[in-house]
Amino acid sequence: MTHPRTIDENAPVIADHTVRITAPLERIWELHTGIGTWPDWQPAITEARLAGPVAPGTTFHWATAGLSIDSTVYEVDEADGARRRILWGGPAHGITGVHEWTFTQDGETVLVRTRESWAGAPVDADRDTLAAALDDSLVSWLAALKKAAE
Repeated sequence: MTHPRTIDENAPVIADHTVRITAPLERIWELHTGIGTWPDWQPAITEARLAGPVAPGTTFHWATAGLSIDSTVYEVDEADGARRRILWGGPAHGITGVHEWTFTQDGETVLVRTRESWAGAPVDADRDTLAAALDDSLVSWLAALKKAAE
């Protein structure tokens, strides 16, 4: 099975948000990829379990906004250097989501960018509502990550 290499640029819903965090890149990366600990610092996530290492092909289960979601890690860039990236996604409740996170060192801060695409029948039926929900979710996630890291 072939996995996506990036978000679906043609999806009907795409969210793109950034935050600047004043904390070491390694701390931010560990918080974000420590999937099992998400409920400790991310109030919207009530459950998170990783079934193996954070590596391509590994799946994880998580729950947010009353939805139970199974995601697959597609790509991970943990190489030493200024940039790191993780891409995951999968189908959930009729929506195919692909979620990309990048972490870029910029002096004493790290620029965290998240982009996510949603496609599927529920999105086609109510694009505006689901676009707003995705935007709100990602803005909240970034704020929680910033608060936990700083």
